[in-house]
Amino acid sequence: MERNKRLGVAVVGSGRIGTLRANMVSKHPSLEFLAISDKEKERAETLGESVAANLVTDDNYEIISHPKVDTVIVSTPEHDHTESIIQALELGKPVFVEKPLALTLEDANKIVETVEKTGVELRVGYSRRHDRRWMVAREQVDQGRLGEIIAINARVYNSRAQMEQILIRSPHATMVMDALTYYVDMVCWFKAGIKPVEVVARANGKVFRKMGYESEDVTWAIITFEDGAVVNLGICYALPAKYPTHGQSARFEVLGTDGVILLDTDNKDSLLYTDKGVPHAYVPGHQSSLVFMQTNSSGDWSMGDYWGPIANETRTWLDHLATGHPCQHTTAQEGRQTVELTMAIDLSAKTGEKIKIPMV
Repeated sequence: MERNKRLGVAVVGSGRIGTLRANMVSKHPSLEFLAISDKEKERAETLGESVAANLVTDDNYEIISHPKVDTVIVSTPEHDHTESIIQALELGKPVFVEKPLALTLEDANKIVETVEKTGVELRVGYSRRHDRRWMVAREQVDQGRLGEIIAINARVYNSRAQMEQILIRSPHATMVMDALTYYVDMVCWFKAGIKPVEVVARANGKVFRKMGYESEDVTWAIITFEDGAVVNLGICYALPAKYPTHGQSARFEVLGTDGVILLDTDNKDSLLYTDKGVPHAYVPGHQSSLVFMQTNSSGDWSMGDYWGPIANETRTWLDHLATGHPCQHTTAQEGRQTVELTMAIDLSAKTGEKIKIPMV
């Protein structure tokens, strides 16, 4: 294991998540050189100044190829992932990329092929893997306390106010590709080594179509694995705008031959009410008097620092690079599988047909 390796880090994309990543990178003890880019140079300059970056530019390739950069964090919008990822991999620089890996199987395949050709490491930011509850649950599975997993049942809720922000950013985004993807990844993590073989899904939409978007309000899916395990996944991002979640409210149930795990992450036991109102963590100008605290999916600012899943996975990735310590981040191949499954869910919901995996 290496000790105290110094790192040069490039953060490509200075939006909401890129800003969080850059802030955490700037405080890591292994950091030696920090570079920031964004196609909107003013945004890159603002972020660069706040984290004391060594280099700021509107040219993504300039920081990816910089000789002092050892690793690249790709925090661009999803449709811009592929170019920056491949550039970094071909230069021999490990990549951490926001979920999902890509928006098409063609791009996901291209990325996986580059990883396998170059032998350079790539990991995908599925932050649920770094939430303590999910990590402890996975440990019980690894210890064999559930026996064989025969079924998983999960659902995730959010408010229409947050989904509208997603649609403003990406009008063709789907709840499945943007949010249910976390739970597809989690299911595959819990069923590691067992392949999914079939997807059946149904959906319904009224709320967002009235807003002018072609987005469903609810989608439910059943995924069957090769060992017969059945997984039920559901998502609704159309709860009323003032519903008191500030992110994903989820339930996750793992049923085994010898045990069961029931995770309740609605956080209804962590409640704040204030007449002064609480600003929404994701929606500008949106305030609520009642909030389920800790529902902000990425984490929370507290005591001058950022805490939660995104903080955990960022620090763990940098620790991995600096010391060689193993990490549990999603691999390129796992990320590609999740892209395929989310696409199959959307396709089945749209056509009403059963979708076989792998998709032809």
